[in-house]
Amino acid sequence: MVRLLRAVGSSFFEPPTSQFPISQRDKMTTTHKAIDALVAHLGFDPPRCRAVARRLKENGTLPLGHAGKAPELEIWHFIDLLIGVCVDVPLRAVPETVALYRGLAPGAANMTGAPSHLRKSAGDYLDILAEMAASGTPDDRRDVSKSRIEIVSTWPEIAVQDVETTFRFQPVGSLPDVWQGTKHRQAITINGAAFVKAVRELFAGETI
Repeated sequence: MVRLLRAVGSSFFEPPTSQFPISQRDKMTTTHKAIDALVAHLGFDPPRCRAVARRLKENGTLPLGHAGKAPELEIWHFIDLLIGVCVDVPLRAVPETVALYRGLAPGAANMTGAPSHLRKSAGDYLDILAEMAASGTPDDRRDVSKSRIEIVSTWPEIAVQDVETTFRFQPVGSLPDVWQGTKHRQAITINGAAFVKAVRELFAGETI
């Protein structure tokens, strides 16, 4: 799914950005449909999804609609909503928490000064996975389907496990790949196959 680079003892990924540019697309979706997909395919609580979406709209993270027109969501908006629903924080803290988790670094590494194609955060990685699910080849979709996305609430961490390895994204400066606290680790795990179904329903027009 990705090409690994070894640097300073950490695993850095090189996403296939040339194949999967995150850009404007012909097929977009609405907030309402995104919520329905999160509920139907990923099993999230409908009231929580609606409340998170409303808070992200108020903050400007999700777009607002216009008179007589529902807001249109890009693929990265769906990832914002997904992260917001997963994190166990009060609604008032959802926007800043989504921004924090989006910025988590691979292996907790400080990527300042690294080539631009390597300066990819957890949010970038999830955007690319969603793009692969939406418009990649059948092999790409199968790869994403075999993955698992874990969003930890006890401390800031996102882990993506594929058939070969696990990519962990944590705050810069933290100890990578270790328990980040003394509390019980609380996380939500997203099945890759369900993730692909949700994304393709929203951005590829498939009814699964």
